[in-house]
Amino acid sequence: MSNPAIRVTNLSKSYQLGATQERYHTLRDSIAGAGQALRRRYTAGQDKSESTTLWALKDVSFEVAPGETLGIIGRNGAGKSTLLKIFSRITEPTSGKVELFGRVASLLEVGTGFHQELTGRENIFLNGAILGMSRREIERKFDEIVAFAEVEKFIDTPVKRFSSGMQLRLAFAVAAYLEPEILVIDEVLAVGDAPFQKRCIERMQKLAQSGCTLLFVSHNMEMIPTLCRSALWMRNGQVVEYGMSNRIIDSYLSSLSSDDNSKSLTDKQRSGDRRAVFKSLEVLDSMGIPLSYVESGKDLRCILEIEAKKILGEYLLQL
Repeated sequence: MSNPAIRVTNLSKSYQLGATQERYHTLRDSIAGAGQALRRRYTAGQDKSESTTLWALKDVSFEVAPGETLGIIGRNGAGKSTLLKIFSRITEPTSGKVELFGRVASLLEVGTGFHQELTGRENIFLNGAILGMSRREIERKFDEIVAFAEVEKFIDTPVKRFSSGMQLRLAFAVAAYLEPEILVIDEVLAVGDAPFQKRCIERMQKLAQSGCTLLFVSHNMEMIPTLCRSALWMRNGQVVEYGMSNRIIDSYLSSLSSDDNSKSLTDKQRSGDRRAVFKSLEVLDSMGIPLSYVESGKDLRCILEIEAKKILGEYLLQL
């Protein structure tokens, strides 16, 4: 059996909330520290500001096969971005192990990997060198990168003068065209316009067809199955499910709808004069079947139950 492209074993990452980072101490710091120690001695048991441990990831294990396209989903704070930062060697795990078998390119935020004082041209060659490519290899890809990013007129301008859109286009082009074996992308593509997102998806599909392993974090549940064959659902730093993307997304969306459905409209705080009050809301598909969640681009019907104290007439027409 061949090695996976990515192997994650019992991976955990913790952060200390409220802890201060160690730094160089001056004489003034030492005197101040002595005073603080004296204060703590006389206020023992009264100071409740001790640091607490937050586990962004806890005992995460999975494997990704070479050429696999994996979407990573979950609510904010689930640990998705922390996982990608460890893959990209931006942060170190607290425990466990990550094995990456191949050259990794990542795009986690606008301007990732760019030196703001260098020009677009210089940053392309710098990123290629970091990935281990020769100058000749980078030159061979240079025109494609610039054309995709649409920054021909500005390629010799320092990237600090680029707009956020220009930086995003160039960052994606660099990550996607310098022949990575593993490509890691966070939700950053969501800030691009629709034509740019379409071109990015097409490029990532070509990379996947060529054997590149793709990890893609997104809250767009329509984009994940279009791009990714498999999906990993995370919650509170742990893996909930891992499998075929359509099945995992259905489970994830169903869990969200069940959470939402547990709250009645009558429990909501209200404002206004209460001449009319929403009592219930039902969402149906085009055939009249109740939906637990809705999908982008699909027809639906909404049935609202309203309790009115008097005939509202024109007021309802305004709604």
